[in-house]
Order: sequence, then structure tokens, then C-alpha cells
Amino acid sequence: MKQSILSKDGVSYLVPFILITLCFALWGFANDITNPMVKAFSKIFRMSVTDGALVQVAFYGGYFAMAFPAAMFIRKYTYKAGVLMGLGMYALGALAFFPAKYTGAYYPFLLAYFIMTCGLSFLETSCNPYILSMGTEETATRRLNMAQAFNPIGSLMGMFVAMNFIQNRLHPLGTEERAQLSQAEFEAVKDSDLSVLIAPYLVIGVVILVMLLVIRLSKMPHNADKSHSIDFFPTLKRIYARKSYRLGVLTQFFYVGAQIMCWTFVIQYGTRLFMSEGMEEQAAEVLSQRYNIVAMVIFCISRFVCTFMLRFVKPGWLLMVLAVAAALLTLGVIGFQDIKGMYCLVGVSACMSLMFPTIYGIALKGMGDDAKFGAAGLIMAILGGSILPPLQASIIDCHTVLGIPAVNASFVLPLICFCVIILYGALMRKEN
Repeated sequence: MKQSILSKDGVSYLVPFILITLCFALWGFANDITNPMVKAFSKIFRMSVTDGALVQVAFYGGYFAMAFPAAMFIRKYTYKAGVLMGLGMYALGALAFFPAKYTGAYYPFLLAYFIMTCGLSFLETSCNPYILSMGTEETATRRLNMAQAFNPIGSLMGMFVAMNFIQNRLHPLGTEERAQLSQAEFEAVKDSDLSVLIAPYLVIGVVILVMLLVIRLSKMPHNADKSHSIDFFPTLKRIYARKSYRLGVLTQFFYVGAQIMCWTFVIQYGTRLFMSEGMEEQAAEVLSQRYNIVAMVIFCISRFVCTFMLRFVKPGWLLMVLAVAAALLTLGVIGFQDIKGMYCLVGVSACMSLMFPTIYGIALKGMGDDAKFGAAGLIMAILGGSILPPLQASIIDCHTVLGIPAVNASFVLPLICFCVIILYGALMRKEN
């Protein structure tokens, strides 16, 4: 008889799995309502792309700063306590957009993002290994891929809300026209735009509070909460000794950087392309976001397909093949200066679908209770989403590089990232 991937020793984890999987969708929403905000904040505050990319620095910096404190909190208490703490900070950060708007300044928004993602760091440090524990070790990677398949559903919702309730409702003045406004006119447009921008964050803050209450009142498993001693340095020494983990953290850094770069700067890539064809800036931004949504739909479908394929193919092999395909498509993004480049950029998302949970599952395989600290290292690797996008933004601000549009040339950074993932998949293909 085939064993369910959501049970162990006769105990079903279906309801806890569903509740924790909903958290995957909720942080997917936060990630992908935020990516288009780099362009939005750049327009609203009349800043460069590099300054706008500070949104990603604050957003993914929160993941880095809180990962090990979250792991120690979870080790001392429980996975459920970690989830509740994460939801509470997520809600606090989202609701902080309201006072940030009334300052009329950019940096309070960065603080709100940072608080929000400190909560997301708690959530991801808790939820990923929690899902791994809800069944047998043999089915852990498949189970995590199944839960992670709902992350892009939340991402799709975030993209949809960003396009329809923020980008489409911002003042239609383009970047150049805003630069010509008087200070009084600029302040009026900025205030109106910030009112539009904060509304979805306030709504999601309330939704998160409801989710926190539901999980608080639900019975959750404690099978993975066996040890409450912290033993910080001995545990770090044990997990660092594992090659699959050590290299997994490094690979995750480059993967997250590639993902955020491909999903953030599709707006700049498409805007340049469509404006060169005579389209107005706002219309070009909205159309670019539609392509981003198509990319996320493909990502979502590919996640389910690849999760099914893991029943027959070793994770390392599949990871390597998808990374090779992503690298080839990224070469197309760099080389083509017409719609074919956009098609290649959309196609990259199909290849990325499996990468995060598969790297995660390979790195944590066989760790047992040490997975609480191991998860923290992998979540800290999300720092790649804070460091690499500003580097790409600084290339984009150059306008042209070696005779080609700088936004095209900037995708050499994701290309390097996919090459790192190819190497990790190749090294792990026999071990997992």
C-alpha cells in the first residue's frame, strides 16, 4: 500500500498542512506585490532605479537579520509559536504603511518593509521545516514542493493587486513629466499616489491578523519540537560540516537573487521595449506587469509539473537540467532587443519553479532537529534578494553597456546565478 505524504505512523497531518500551506501563499503575496514597487517608488519620489531598489534591500534585509533569532525562538518554544510570531510581525509591518504615508517620506516605508519581512523570516524559518516534518523523511522534498506550489498562487494575487490596484491607479504622469512639476504640484501628486499604494497593504494586514487567530485556535502537531535546548555553536558546527548544506546555502543566495532580479526588472525591461515601440510609460509598465503575471502563471503550473516529476527523477538531476535551461533563456534575454527577449524572460520562470524548495530539501535532508538552525541559514541566504538587485539596478542606470541597452546587459547577473545552480545540481545529482 502506497503511503500518503501527509501522514506518519498512522497520524494524518492534513489540516495542519493546509493551514501552514496558506502561510506560503501569504508570503508569496508580500513578495510579489513588492517587486513592482521598485518602479512605483522611483516614480512617486522622483528617484533613480538604484534608489528605488532600496525597497528590495529593506525587504530581503529583514529576512537576513531575523533568521537566526527566529531559529533560536523556535528551538526554545515551538514551530507553532514561530508561525504566530511571524504572522504578528507581518501584520505590524503592513499596517505601518499607514503612518509611513503621513510622513510623506521614503525611508519610513523602508522601515515598514523591514518589520514586515522580519515577520516573513519567522514564517519561512518555521514553515519550511515544519512541512518537512509532517510525514516521512522519504517524502519530505515532495511534500515541501507541494506546499511551495501554493506560494506562486499568493504571488499571482500580489502581482494582480499591484497591477490593478496600484500601478493602474497611480497618477498617469511619467517620470520625465514628474521631474518638471513644481514642488507644490509634486507634493499633491505624491500624496495621492501614496494613498493608492498603501491601501492593499492595510487590507493584507487585517487578513494576516485573522489568519493568526485561526492558527492560534487550531491544534497543531508537536512531533518536530523534541528539543528545546539551543546549543547554538555545536549545532552550527554539525550543520556546517555537511557539504550539501554548506553549498546549499550559497546556492540559495544566488537563486533568490536571480528570482528577484528576473521578477523585479521585468518592469524596466518591458518598459524600455514597449516605449521604443511608441507606447506611453504607464501603459508600458502595466503591459510589462501583465507579462510578469503570465510568467508567474507558468511558474505555478511548472511547480506542480515538476513536483510530479520528482516521483521519477532525482532532485539534483532535475535541478541541474532546469538551471541549464534557465541560463540559455537568460542569454536570449540579454541578446534579443525585441519581443523575443521578453518571451525568454517569461520562460525563465518555468525553469525557476522547482529551484527554491529543491535546494532547500536537498540541503536539509537528514538533519532531524538540527533543521531548525539549518532552516535559518537557508533563510539568511535570501539576502541574495537584497544584495544582487541593487547591483543590477546600478547597471540599468548606465542606460547603455557595450552598445546594447543597459537593462538587457544587466541580466548577466542572473546568468551567473544560474551557472552556480547548475554546479550545485551537478554535485548533488548522485547524492540525492
